[in-house]
Amino acid sequence: MNTSTKLNAVLATVAATLAIHSGIAQAQQVLRVSAIPDEAPTELQRKFKPLGNYLEKKLGMKVEFTPVTDYAASVEGLINHKLDMVWFGGFTFVQANVRSGGKIVPLVQREEDTKFKSVFVTTSKDINTLADLKGKNFTFGSESSTSGHLMPRYYLLAAKINPDADMKRIAFSGAHDATVAAVAGGKVDAGALNISVWDKLVESKKVDPAKVRVFYTTPGYYDYNWSVRSDMNPVVRQKLTDAFLALDASTPEGKEILDLQRATKFIPTKAENYKDIEAAARDAKLLK
Repeated sequence: MNTSTKLNAVLATVAATLAIHSGIAQAQQVLRVSAIPDEAPTELQRKFKPLGNYLEKKLGMKVEFTPVTDYAASVEGLINHKLDMVWFGGFTFVQANVRSGGKIVPLVQREEDTKFKSVFVTTSKDINTLADLKGKNFTFGSESSTSGHLMPRYYLLAAKINPDADMKRIAFSGAHDATVAAVAGGKVDAGALNISVWDKLVESKKVDPAKVRVFYTTPGYYDYNWSVRSDMNPVVRQKLTDAFLALDASTPEGKEILDLQRATKFIPTKAENYKDIEAAARDAKLLK
């Protein structure tokens, strides 16, 4: 092969590579993002807006946040290529990963998510332990919520309390703030929710802890993460990961985003971290 032929071969390879990357860039000009609806849609959008603007700058592409109607829609949306990245709870990540045959990748989680907790709340003076919930009306959050259903159920069962058999009635409020509203309004005797939302409601004075009080806090467990599909363009995937890890509370932009996300910082995560969540779901017969 002479020099001219070699040069043409090299140029052809370069052109093909550029064409591939150009095709990838054209194929994904918008990053479609969503989150499990564990709070009101307006609140989720408010929390995401600064993060979305930040990611647009880091990725060089438009970032759109699309609320979903329920937890199952967030799982199906990512699996069926209607969404590119989703804020999952630990259980919804497990559901998506199982449903996709292991093709969902958790990118990052808040440092707080390595030891997340749920709280049980009540207005009743007669409820002070998990055992006191026997014969009472109780509400979880969403059926697919890690911190609003799966892990509270897991710790109830560990305390020898079967919610379906030992409680008078159980309900599903659909969201953590709705659980607090149901307890505060006397619709149920007690409920369980994510500790982060509880702290936020107390700080913003949307709940009076003198009336609605925490009577049990679970041990820590892995929970929320930002997940993508394994077939995402690896360049975009790396840029996303780097963007989250670069968020710094010492900068005005970083502080605003991290405060809204209720995070001190984001750290890398992996599917193996959620094996205990999967085991708990199978034990509670919530995962088929």
